[in-house]
Parts: sequence; C-alpha cells; structure tokens
Amino acid sequence: MKTISTPPQHNVPENFLKAFGAHVMGVLSGFDRLRLRGTLRMLFEPKNFELYLACCHVLIKQFGSFAEKLTQRVRRAAYESFERSGRPIEYLRSPEISKEDLAREIARRDGIKEGRVVLFCAVEPCLSYQVRGQRETKEIHLALETRKCTHLYHYYMHPIFGLMHVRVQTWFPFTLDVCLNGREWLSRQMDEHGIGYRQQDNCFVWVEDAVKAQALLDAQMRTDWPKALDALLEEVHPLHREITAPLAHLNYYWSATQSEFATDVMFRDAAALKELYPKFIRHAMQSFSSPDVLRFLGKRVVTKQGAVRANFPGEVTSNCKERPEGVRVKHTVSGNSVKFYDKQGSILRVETTILHPEHFKVYRPKEADEGGEKQWRILRRGVADLWRRAEVSNAANQRYLAALASVTGSTPLQEEAAAVCRRVKKDGRTYRALNPLSLEDGQLLQIISKGEFTLNGFRNRDVRQALCGKPASAKDRHRQAAATSRKLCILRAHHLIKKVPKTHRYQLTENGRRVITALLAARNADVDQLTRLAA
Repeated sequence: MKTISTPPQHNVPENFLKAFGAHVMGVLSGFDRLRLRGTLRMLFEPKNFELYLACCHVLIKQFGSFAEKLTQRVRRAAYESFERSGRPIEYLRSPEISKEDLAREIARRDGIKEGRVVLFCAVEPCLSYQVRGQRETKEIHLALETRKCTHLYHYYMHPIFGLMHVRVQTWFPFTLDVCLNGREWLSRQMDEHGIGYRQQDNCFVWVEDAVKAQALLDAQMRTDWPKALDALLEEVHPLHREITAPLAHLNYYWSATQSEFATDVMFRDAAALKELYPKFIRHAMQSFSSPDVLRFLGKRVVTKQGAVRANFPGEVTSNCKERPEGVRVKHTVSGNSVKFYDKQGSILRVETTILHPEHFKVYRPKEADEGGEKQWRILRRGVADLWRRAEVSNAANQRYLAALASVTGSTPLQEEAAAVCRRVKKDGRTYRALNPLSLEDGQLLQIISKGEFTLNGFRNRDVRQALCGKPASAKDRHRQAAATSRKLCILRAHHLIKKVPKTHRYQLTENGRRVITALLAARNADVDQLTRLAA
C-alpha cells in the first residue's frame, strides 16, 4: 500500500481576506483528530475464522479456552511493558471519565516528555466471536456479534505525534484503534524547527511563522502511514506475528474511521472575533439552506430550481449548540459534517469531519491494478486515500469560509441597501430601484443567491424557470425570457451581478453577494427577535 504525497492547497478565500484580512494574523489548515483502525479483515468472515482455527488445530468447541489463553498473554505483555518502564496501570470503571484529560494530567504531573505515560484498562463493547448452537442441526458454529471485552489504552508521549493512544481489543479478532492529533503533532514539528508558538488546548493562538507552520502541516500528508502504524503495532501488540502466522497473507489493514480537518483563522485580538461571531452564527442559521450545505460538502444533488433532488437518499441537518467554550454551528449530510466554532476567544475554526468517505470520489486506478487506467472512484477508508480526505475536507472548509465572508463586517444595513433602493443611471438609461421586501424582488434575489450558482453562475433560463415554471407555449417562453432579461439588466445596473465573458451566464459580484445576503437576512428575520435587539 502506498500513500500519495500530493499535499492539499491551503488558500484562504479571497473574499474572506478582503472582508476580514485586517483582523487576521495567520491561518493553519490540517488534520485535527485522526482515528485510525487496524483490522485482520480476513477474520471478520466466520468461514475464514473457522479455517483459521483449523490451521491452529483448534476445534470450535475449544475456541473459548484457546481465545482466553491468548487474551491473558496479550494483557500480560502490556502490563509487563509498563511495569518495566515504571509507569502506572489503572482500571477505569466509569465510561464518563475522560481518558485523554487524565493521561494529560498524569504526563504533566510526572514530567513525561517522551515515552509511555499510562495504561488504562476498560471493559467496552466490541465486535467479536461467540460460540453458538443451532437447535435444528444440533451443531455449533461461530457468530460475529457485539459483546464486551477488556480494552487496553496505551497512552504515549510519542516523539513524532505527541500525546496519543492505541486501544487494543483483547479478544478475537484483536482490533486496534490509533488516535492522534495533528495539532499535537505540529507542536513537535515546530519545536524541532525552532518556530515559536503559544498553544492552548489543541489550537495555536499565536505562531511566529504561520507560513512555515503550514508547510509542516502539509508535510504530515506525506507520511508513510503503513510504516508508522506498523511500528506502533510492534510496540503495543507484540503477539500479532504469532496470531497472524497460521494464515498466509493475514496482516493488519489500516484504515481511517474518522478524520477531522480543521482550518484555524487566527484573529489578532479576541475583541474583533467577539464582534463578528454572532453575525457568523445568524448568517449560517438564517441563510444557509440544504442545497448550500450539500455544496459545502461537495454534493451535486440539486435541481435547476435549486431544490434537493427527491431521490437524494441522505439527510441534511443544521443545528446551533451552546458549548462550554462557546457556540457551535454544525451542518450534517449523511454522517459527514462541516461546522464552525470559536476557540480560546481569538480562533475561528471551520472543521470538516468525515465518517463515511464512500460519499466522495478519488481519481485512482482499480485497487487490484495500481498501474491501470485511472477513473473517479469511491474514496476508500484505507490510509492510502488519506491525502484525498485532506483535499476534499480542505475544499469544504474553503467553501464555507467563502460563504461566511458574505457577512458584513461593521457597515449598517442602511448603508449597504441605500444604493440598490434608489434609481440609478447607466449608459444614459434610468433603472428602477429595488424593493427587497416586495415579493417580486425578494424572490429574484433569493434565486440568484442560491448556492449551486456560486461556481458556474446562472443563465436567463435558470432564473426564468425558477420564477415562472415551465411555459405553456413557445410564445410564453419568449415573453418570459424577455421579462427575465429586463430584470437581469436592473441587477447589472445596480452592480449586483456581472456577465461571465464569452458566455450567457452571470455571477454575483463581491458587493452583490454581501448586499444580497444582508438584505435576505433582514427579509427573513424574526420580528420578535428584531424588536428585542432594537430594545
């Protein structure tokens, strides 16, 4: 398995920098939390597992005692390694205890800069085998089902990754979970390269050289993941070679069960973000529709009228939640999500979380034919496609920041709307004022600001069909097209839209997107809320 070393491009949208660049001192984009899993995939098929037992000369009825002996040896190997290092071993009875916080406190208390920190033992659910009987055939067989067993959490202060842990399932099929944090990793990299920084929690409130720090985050994408993870496997699970020996080609397969890719916009001071953040929240909750959320996450399931296609099998949700550190807005599409929240007062974090990579595409050959023809195929869970996860996640973050940039910084709505609410002259002709609160103009502004038109723009036909529907005759179509052209001329005269050269398409201008977003937000605002704000 090979990793592809193409790093993603981390450019902040131009319109975001244009609107808020004076307040921004740096941006960092890269993986935040990564959950990687090592599995013996062949053993997840009961027939293969029965073959495995046959190769070990173990009958199905002997499985329990056979597995128990291996389990005891796995535990003993872990206990002995931590005892030799003089590190504590603790049994955790409550799932409410934060293992990471406890491990971090132990590392701080004991001054651990590198090496083992603590071994936690906890009984937790897992997918494993049980011997079951069939009354009809009076035979026993192995069933893969949910049960509970002891899991060992090996916490390390890793020389490369920083504080991390590996969870080892102590019962067949001995699954491993590796959890690490890209920001912890970056702090080690910056220490090595002599870059100054101030870290709070898992973010950086100040970095001496954000450009060099970003280059280090990009370098994380070039990691040889199988090699790095196999080294951890040797450390925490020394019995793996003995367990995999009976079957040829039985090796641990590494995949990503969850990836969080964060773009941190570092504001120069907390006051600037504190002033803007409520506006970001209102804008996201009032202005971002389901098609917008689908566009953020790279989904193209929108009709020409701007609605989500009826055959779209997923679910789109948006919610705003109060958290101890602030307010978080989250949009979810079929388990994958994009969200934003403020951290440590001065960090605006936009984060894309991928749980189901199969909803995205990667340009690659067939899995069994690395030298074959490349096509757009389903994004795999395997670590070989982690670079592509970073790419699509970064693109989602950039689209979201570009949409947030439509929020006005400090200009009152009266000033933004004044220009479009009065008549204007262009090329010797006078064009009427717009009335955003009217049904006709409000509907027109709503249509041209739809998310699916952001990249490719819209045509006369797109606006006409959304406004009038399907014409009854060719004469009606010609009449409707002419009326739509007049409306587009008015929008151009007010500098809200511009024509794409050598095409029949139009796009919103930067000013147009900002003004229309503000006007629509005001148009759709709750009267009671506005009354309370005015009071």
